[in-house]
Amino acid sequence: MVIQTTASGRRAAAARGGEQGFTLLELMIVMIIIGVLAAIAVPSYLASVRKAKEAVLKEDLHTMRSAIDSYTVDKAKAPQSLNDLVESGYLKAIPKDPLTSRTDTWIADQSDTLTSVDETQSGISDVHSGAQETSSEGTAYSTW
Repeated sequence: MVIQTTASGRRAAAARGGEQGFTLLELMIVMIIIGVLAAIAVPSYLASVRKAKEAVLKEDLHTMRSAIDSYTVDKAKAPQSLNDLVESGYLKAIPKDPLTSRTDTWIADQSDTLTSVDETQSGISDVHSGAQETSSEGTAYSTW
């Protein structure tokens, strides 16, 4: 099969051959679309990360408070530090505060009152995050 081209067909092909690539307008439109999508996606992503950190904080606080209560009941005295919970096996390790990414920012509330009749020594009664930020609920993390 033989394809014959005419002179006008060759001119049209030559004219199209020089038009490779995208125009500046097309590139600008694509960049604007990408920017709009990023402007929509980034705040949602950051909100999801914040809610995940808050969920981890709530779980860590619950775990440490349960360990404090168990230690107090089992030993008939409250722990004097969070390290007592680790040394006694109630926690494998002091968890990192998900908001500060450090283990030394936990605020342990010392209580002078005994919580049960069998308790012989007061100590840590509660624990809070040392983060200074405000939660998505509008309360300070240090009050949780």
